[in-house]
Amino acid sequence: MSNPTYRRNTLALVLAAFFLLSNLVLGTSALDLRSFHDSLEARYTRAHSLGDNYQFDPRDGWQTVNASNLQYKYDDQGGDELDGRDEDEELAEDTEETEEPYYNSTLAVRADKKKATNPKKPAKSSKASKVSSKSKAKAKPKSKSAASSVTSNLGSIINSFKAVGKPEPVTITWYTGHDLENPSCWSNPTWAPTDASFACALTLEGWTTRPKCFKFLELCSTVKQCVFVRVVDSCAGCKKGSKHVDLTQAAFKQLAGLDQGLLTVNMRQATDPDGWLENLWGPKA
Repeated sequence: MSNPTYRRNTLALVLAAFFLLSNLVLGTSALDLRSFHDSLEARYTRAHSLGDNYQFDPRDGWQTVNASNLQYKYDDQGGDELDGRDEDEELAEDTEETEEPYYNSTLAVRADKKKATNPKKPAKSSKASKVSSKSKAKAKPKSKSAASSVTSNLGSIINSFKAVGKPEPVTITWYTGHDLENPSCWSNPTWAPTDASFACALTLEGWTTRPKCFKFLELCSTVKQCVFVRVVDSCAGCKKGSKHVDLTQAAFKQLAGLDQGLLTVNMRQATDPDGWLENLWGPKA
């Protein structure tokens, strides 16, 4: 007849081994998922390269555009820096004064126009980072090798952006402060970009062929410095009819320093990624 004490000890050992194994499996899966998220965020918050021998070709959807910083956009002295450069005179004309100085209280003008056309609740910034449900499902510990699954998923997400669309000339700046509030692509926004997001705002009126809300754009200052941004807002302070793209600071800094007055970049539209980071691009539409 079996010893009751022996049976109890054996059961206790089995249960302890089970819980230890479960914790190891769950801990490994959580670590893999965290590594996956960190790698994904690092991929889209740093400039990427198209390769040393890559050439920008309009047939691939590329366009050459002028880019400037916020000081150029709002400062009336910015035009002085453009004197004597024929290539940039057109950009200066695009931002010259209309009924009101282009640089005067643009933040207020933009906010007032948004409220008048589309009253909204105050936006709440979200710090949470999320991956798509598709990515989460693939990353769950359903197979014996969660790490290999995560690695393969990350590779496909990194390569998931594809170029689309036709080229058209635009002006690019960076924006910050109150301009980031209440992004107009949502009727009742619960999220707003921060300086660390990779998002942009487009001219509110007159740009008939502008990319639609929630579309992604790829911008390159060189073949080795490219970033992806998502259209989340409109720029009511930008001149009517101008083709203007305001970048968040984090995106602009991957292409040039914030103190740089003017630079030439290439832009084309891109498809959505397979993975998702809400703190960079906002909620999915």
